[in-house]
Amino acid sequence: MDHLPLVGASASASGQGKVLDAYKKALTTAASVAAYAVLARSMARELLPDELRDAARWCAAFLGARLAGAEKERHTVVIRREVDGGYYESFENDMFDAARTYLATKIDPRAMRRISLMRTRNRSRGKQEPDGVKSWSTLMCMEPGDSTTDVFEGVEFKWSSIEVGGDDGKNGRGGHRGQRESLELSFDAEHTDMALERYIPFVTDTAEQLRNQDRALRIYMNESRSWHGFNHHHPATFDTLAMAPELKQSIIDDLERFLKRKDYYRRIGKAWKRGYLLYGPPGTGKSSLVAAMANYLRFNLYDLDLSEVLLNSTLQKLLINMPNKSILVIEDIDCCFDTKPREDSKTAAAPEPPAVDYMTEFDDDGSPRKGFFGASGSSKPQQQELQQHQKITLSGLLNFIDGLWSTSGEERIIVFTTNYKDRLDPALLRPGRMDLHIYMGYCGWDAFKTLAHNYFLIDDHPMFPDIQKLLAAADVTPAEVSEMLLRSEEADVALRGLMEFLAKYNGRRKNINSDSVVSS
Repeated sequence: MDHLPLVGASASASGQGKVLDAYKKALTTAASVAAYAVLARSMARELLPDELRDAARWCAAFLGARLAGAEKERHTVVIRREVDGGYYESFENDMFDAARTYLATKIDPRAMRRISLMRTRNRSRGKQEPDGVKSWSTLMCMEPGDSTTDVFEGVEFKWSSIEVGGDDGKNGRGGHRGQRESLELSFDAEHTDMALERYIPFVTDTAEQLRNQDRALRIYMNESRSWHGFNHHHPATFDTLAMAPELKQSIIDDLERFLKRKDYYRRIGKAWKRGYLLYGPPGTGKSSLVAAMANYLRFNLYDLDLSEVLLNSTLQKLLINMPNKSILVIEDIDCCFDTKPREDSKTAAAPEPPAVDYMTEFDDDGSPRKGFFGASGSSKPQQQELQQHQKITLSGLLNFIDGLWSTSGEERIIVFTTNYKDRLDPALLRPGRMDLHIYMGYCGWDAFKTLAHNYFLIDDHPMFPDIQKLLAAADVTPAEVSEMLLRSEEADVALRGLMEFLAKYNGRRKNINSDSVVSS
C-alpha cells in the first residue's frame, strides 16, 4: 500500500512526457508543411503562367464555396403593375393581375403579418344580376414588404411584394407618378427554364380559370348579323341532371379530355372543337344538359336561330364573331333545313334562279345593294324572288363545322339537338361534325332518384319499390316526373301523386295495346 502513490506519480509523468512528444512532432510536421507550401508557391510563381495560376485560384475558390455550403445563385423575375409605354402613357400589366389573382389562393392569412383586402364592386354589364344588384369581388393580397412561398413540381418559388418609389416624371393624366407596386418572383438559377416555360404559364392559366369561375355566364342570341347577350343563370349542373350515372360520367370525361388536347389537335392538324348531337323525345333534358355543360366548362352559350339568318355570308360572320371557349347551340336542327338527304334533294328539279348581274352585291336581307356594282333597277317582286334563292344552305353550315372556316376559332363546343334523329341529313352525323351522339331517353330509376334527391333531399322512401316497378313499365319523361314532384313540398304527398299518375299512364297504355290486338 505504501508504494501506490509512487506508481501513480510515475505513470502521470510518463503520460505527460508522451503528450509533450506528440505536441513537438505536430509542430515539426506543421512547420514542414508550411515550408513546403511556401516553396510550392514560389515554384508556381516562377514556373506556372499567369493564366494557369488564375484558373487554379478560381477552382480553389469554387471548391471552397461548395465545401463551405455557400448559397445557390438566385434569379428574380420582376412583374410590374404598370408598363411604361412612353412619356405620355402607361399600360396595365395583365401579368400582374394574373399573378395577384393566383397568389390570392396561396396566401395564408394566419401566417401573414399584414394583408391587403380588396373588395370591388363590378359595374360591368356582365356582372349585373337580374334584380339590378351589382356583384362584389373579394381578393386578398400581400402588403409591400411581405412574401410567400409556392411549391410547383417540388421546386420552391418565392413571391415578394415590392413598392417602388415615384419619380418626377408626369404620367398620361398630367400628374406625378406616385409609388407603384411590383411583384418579384425569385428561384434558384438552375430552375430558370422551369420557371419561364412551365411555372409562369401555369400561374396565368390558373388565374384565367379562377376568373371564369367567378364571372357570370352569358347567353347570346342572334339578330341580323350580330349577337346580343344576357346573363345566364340556369341552375342545371351534372349533379342535378336526371340521367344514368354512367352516361353522365362519360360526358364529363369526354369534356375533360377535350380541354386537355390543344396540342394534340394541333399536332394532327384538326380544329380544336367538339361536336355533340343530343337526340330523344321532347322533355328528356336536352336543354338542361346544354346548360350543365356550360356551367361545368364556364363557357358562354351562343343560341343560333337559323330562321333569322338569310345568307351564308351572314352565317359566316356570326360564327366568326364567336369568341373562343364558347358553346354554339342549334336546337331542333331537323326543322332548320329540308329533311331530305342532300342526295335526294339533288334529284329534284330546282327552279332556275333569276338572271342577275354577276357583280351584284346583296344586303343581309337578300335584296340587291344599290350602288356602283348593284342592280339598282330591281323591283320589289324581283328582290323577293332573289331572296328566296339566297337563303342559307346546309353546305354553308357544314363548311363552318368541318370545312375551311372551322379553324376560325379554338376550344369550341358545337351542340345540335333534335327530337327525330332519323330525319337528319347523314352529312351532319358523321364523325368530325357530330363526334358524340347522346340519346336522351325516358325517365329511368337512376334519373328518378336524382330528381327525388333534388326536390326532397331523400335517397330512400317506403314508396320507392312501387315507383320503381311502375317506372319500368312507363315511357314518361323526366319533365313529366318533375311536374308531378313539384305539386307538393311534402315527399309523401308528391310521391303518392306520382304513383297515381304512373298507374293511370300504364292503364291507358295497356288499354291501347289491347285495342290494337283486337283490331288486328
